[in-house]
Amino acid sequence: MKKRHLNAVVVGVGALGRHHARVFAQHPAINLVAVVDTEEQARGACAKQWKCQGAVSLDDIKEPIDLASVAVPTSQHFAIASKLIERGIPVLVEKPITLTEEEGEQLVDLAEKHSAALQVGHIERFNPAVVELGNHLVNPLFIESHRLGPPAPRVKDVGVVLDLMIHDLDLILTLVKSDIHSIDAVGVPIVTPKEDIANARLRFESGGVANVTVSRVTPEKQRKIRFFQRDTYLSVDFLKPELQIYRKIEGPSGAVSIQHDCPQLIEKEPLAAEIEAFVQCVQEGTSPVVTGQDGVRALRLARQITSQVRQVTGELFGEYER
Repeated sequence: MKKRHLNAVVVGVGALGRHHARVFAQHPAINLVAVVDTEEQARGACAKQWKCQGAVSLDDIKEPIDLASVAVPTSQHFAIASKLIERGIPVLVEKPITLTEEEGEQLVDLAEKHSAALQVGHIERFNPAVVELGNHLVNPLFIESHRLGPPAPRVKDVGVVLDLMIHDLDLILTLVKSDIHSIDAVGVPIVTPKEDIANARLRFESGGVANVTVSRVTPEKQRKIRFFQRDTYLSVDFLKPELQIYRKIEGPSGAVSIQHDCPQLIEKEPLAAEIEAFVQCVQEGTSPVVTGQDGVRALRLARQITSQVRQVTGELFGEYER
């Protein structure tokens, strides 16, 4: 039996949300019925481009809604996503899931209560290089990541840990099958009242270590993560995307050589893959790839890091905020 088209709504069509609208509008199983935004110019331009309703509020939409994407500032995630979920509407909410752990846990509980799918937009899970990485990663002993870039005017309500580092935290928590033993973190504000550069060193119960660095005041954009295993070094470039594999090979005589491989990756835009997975889970009634619980887990770690950053260099924040 042919699956019916689903009516979708995108709430928030700024720098990121307008791409959500594009992907939904081009999806063969979706009718993009409306985009919602309080900014008239953004709302009008997006609605005109994709030939759908432009609404100031969810209450202005008369057509039934089968699923929704929430791409508003983080501080508004809970209010909007909870309103949709209480109506039984499945929601894809951008990362971080909410501003606080308490809000995130409430959102997860609401989704369960109303039997509404809740997926969190940790988009790097859908990066082709990360998808391929899963076929080669076994037991990483050391992880090093750099997520750097210039200031982003669109982000005003969170520091760089919740803005950028949370991507890598979600990946690391997903790929490393061990609890965290300790956290050492530092960060400083440069152009905003919140941390704009930060570093966290995570030690796992297994003995593994992850060193995670982020910056939103670096001129050149860089998105890389490296995994070191007993006999393999794997390097992911999220932007290209690309996966480089260097593996130790021991010959019959005991001679050691390094074998290099650069696997061919699937050609799929991560956002399109993310939204496709969300649509599929709604159609089939299955669990999302990135669950609400995953979102809360990453947020909890990000909040622990942010708290330690403030404790270690709190006087810098106080001075900046004055």
